[in-house]
Amino acid sequence: MDDTDRQLIALLRDDARLPVATLARTLRVARGTVLNRLRKLETSGVIAGYSVRLKPAAEAHRIRAWMGIAVEGNTTEAVLKALRGEPAVQTLHSTNGRWDFVAEIRADTLEAFDRALGRVRSIDGIANTETSILLSTHKV
Repeated sequence: MDDTDRQLIALLRDDARLPVATLARTLRVARGTVLNRLRKLETSGVIAGYSVRLKPAAEAHRIRAWMGIAVEGNTTEAVLKALRGEPAVQTLHSTNGRWDFVAEIRADTLEAFDRALGRVRSIDGIANTETSILLSTHKV
């Protein structure tokens, strides 16, 4: 990737629906150059897809949090299976360092959020958790 690719990605992060002509004019390159670069970035997996960002108020699950999860001994597969079955767990990442997993938890109300935390914390094989509620999200 070069500076033009990085600028193209920055423009798309801001508005993924920008027309190719606008991208080309902003980058000061030909439309064909933009199309070729987009195709290469998509084919190589740098651009994995395009999506819609909703305003936080429009999302059904208004309470979101990151939960660090430490697993006891050799129970990783069982814990992973249980976490995949938990409806409040939206994303799940294995990590190195202090936490074995980091999960994004979502709920509609504080009561539902509290119940979800209780369910996750009671999974056999989970040694420790730490949860941080997401207060705001900033565009990259």
